[in-house]
Amino acid sequence: MPQPADVIVKGAPLAAPVPPVTVPQLIRDAARGRAEVVAVVDAISGRCLSYGQLDHQVGRFAAALAAQGFAPGDTLLMFAPNCPEWPVAALGALAAGGVVSGANPGYAAADLAHQLRDAGATVVVTVPALVPTVREAAGLAGGGARIVVFGEAEGALGWAQMLACTDAEPAAPADPDALAALPYSSGTTGLPKGVMLTHRSLVANICQVRQVLDTPEGSAVLAFLPMFHIYGFTVVSLCALASGATLVTLPRFEPESFLRAIATYRVSRLAVVPPVMQFLASHPMVDQFDLSSLERVACGAAPLGDAIEQRVRARLKCTVSQGFGMTESAGCLAASIPTAVRSGACGQLLPGTEARVVDPVTGDDAARGEPGELWFRGPQVFHGYLHQAEATAATITPDGWMRSGDIGHIDADGYLTITDRLKELIKVKGYQVAPAELEALLLVHPRVADAAVIGRADERAGELPVAYVVARGALDLAELKAWVAQRVLAYKQLGDVVLCEAIPKTPAGKILRRVLRVRDAQRGSKAVVDG
Repeated sequence: MPQPADVIVKGAPLAAPVPPVTVPQLIRDAARGRAEVVAVVDAISGRCLSYGQLDHQVGRFAAALAAQGFAPGDTLLMFAPNCPEWPVAALGALAAGGVVSGANPGYAAADLAHQLRDAGATVVVTVPALVPTVREAAGLAGGGARIVVFGEAEGALGWAQMLACTDAEPAAPADPDALAALPYSSGTTGLPKGVMLTHRSLVANICQVRQVLDTPEGSAVLAFLPMFHIYGFTVVSLCALASGATLVTLPRFEPESFLRAIATYRVSRLAVVPPVMQFLASHPMVDQFDLSSLERVACGAAPLGDAIEQRVRARLKCTVSQGFGMTESAGCLAASIPTAVRSGACGQLLPGTEARVVDPVTGDDAARGEPGELWFRGPQVFHGYLHQAEATAATITPDGWMRSGDIGHIDADGYLTITDRLKELIKVKGYQVAPAELEALLLVHPRVADAAVIGRADERAGELPVAYVVARGALDLAELKAWVAQRVLAYKQLGDVVLCEAIPKTPAGKILRRVLRVRDAQRGSKAVVDG
């Protein structure tokens, strides 16, 4: 049996110690050295802020929050789509000593109420159209959070009014170990949990990512991934601002506005999720825009087969790679060095990061190259789940290892490959089937636009893989089932194929299998009744 010292994989050393500063200190210190460079621009309207304006507005918003009674340790909840003001408000709250928690602007009032209540938010920043949802959620949560709106709305504090505050900026505590961000896990397997990230965790991850993925000052980075999600917040927005890049914001992914933004602002760095990679690989609209400015496209948030990756690389003629991260890792754990990309892999561990691969049944360390649950340790790892001591203890070991819940392996060269989620493996006659493997195969079929695979209970096999597919044109489901059967082992063959209009996913592109399981159970119940 290998000893732990033999199986612990380590990333490269950090080039320099992580600076003991807060997130706003890191960003604002960098901003003051490039005051005239464009920091953020709205892709739709062209409205922009220079780094000098960004720094000034962060200070004004911090002062206005303090004047409204917002104190160090208080939580501000961001409930708005991406826009230039989003990072200003978030950094302003942090500069006032507060904690930032981002919420999905697509939430209904009940979902928002859960996060409001759990996070204990005292201020909500939103847009005029979402003010009624915030008020309803506040009523359900039983709290009296103040509302700040980008623009104007009755009964809310207007953005211009907040920036007009002339009070002195508060002297916020400069403690890098203070809680800074409270993003909520996607909730693919239950209610979302608040993930506690300190300034030190976030600053560490910014430094780690920047050491591997350089972003030149003034280069354009597209920010369409939602900033309420850790991928859009840390890996895209904070890393870009710390580097002096220009952040081009889009409120959401829409094919034409997405492509137009890349072409108009000559975007060179693009972070995406698997559904967008599928779009870039296959959609005819991509050829209608000049995307020659793209130098690097990186995909994360969910496993992706190398076939899609290779198609995007051939089509866009730029570096295309994958990375891996979690909300619990402040954003990123592994990334591909642009000059050493290995197709299908998530790159190598970030500097200062360690990993182990552990057999989920025996608890023993797996040999190099063998699959198991990935455990990580590093300065970016979170400090626990808010109000969830039991879940925290189940995720973080006493010696600081974070159990990821992801199944994968690390090869002899240190390249990480994710195959699936531990809880999503389908058990067929004692064999484990990874849904992501079948999904990657299905997406190669020319008539499949999107796919998701779940397990369905079966008396003889225990479970059977069932594919939900979105068709591209006419699709013969029996033919597709036979096509898969020709390409996989017997126990991996599909028990059923179901046609659907769309695959339910989180904003970060993760498949909501629990939604599909409920839908599949309802189909089964209906079949029994109809029969």
